[in-house]
Amino acid sequence: MSELLANLPLFPLGTVLFPGGLLPLKIFEARYIDMVRACLRDEKPFGVCLLQSGSEVAQPGGAAVPEAVGCLAEILSCDVEQFGLMLIRTRGIQRFRLAEWYAQEDGLLLGHAMRSAEVLERIINTFADRDPENLPFLEPFDLTDAAWVSNRLGEILPIPVRARQKLMEIEDAAARLDIVHHYMLQHEML
Repeated sequence: MSELLANLPLFPLGTVLFPGGLLPLKIFEARYIDMVRACLRDEKPFGVCLLQSGSEVAQPGGAAVPEAVGCLAEILSCDVEQFGLMLIRTRGIQRFRLAEWYAQEDGLLLGHAMRSAEVLERIINTFADRDPENLPFLEPFDLTDAAWVSNRLGEILPIPVRARQKLMEIEDAAARLDIVHHYMLQHEML
């Protein structure tokens, strides 16, 4: 798992962030102020997940439960209007799927997330180690492109040829990637 998606700070909200989307946030809880400071310092994103249950604001005995699929958010700007209040603008970068998550003592949720591209990258590296002259894919490798990743995984997954055809027929790369990702989760490939 990449360092970026291990112990990923999570911000469960009553809204959905899409890749490429803009999300302005007003940060006032200490756990999220600390999270934003750490993300700015380390130049790393945090994860935005829709609340499955619980509240955006900490409630005694009411732990927030995030949805399993979220979006990485990069901080574009941060303004401190007054002590204890940050205004940030974020942009959605990429979808992720939580393998697991847990709460720290301060209530901040951290998650271990996987991206299908990471699995494909490991597969490419394995092939390259075994037989670098006979890789199953043509270069350049574009692990940031959902269409490229979903197409390559569709080519090599151990699925029936009819299922492979159905995958190829799906024009929406994100939908195709979601199906491939779900298959890999079901078959414990992630």
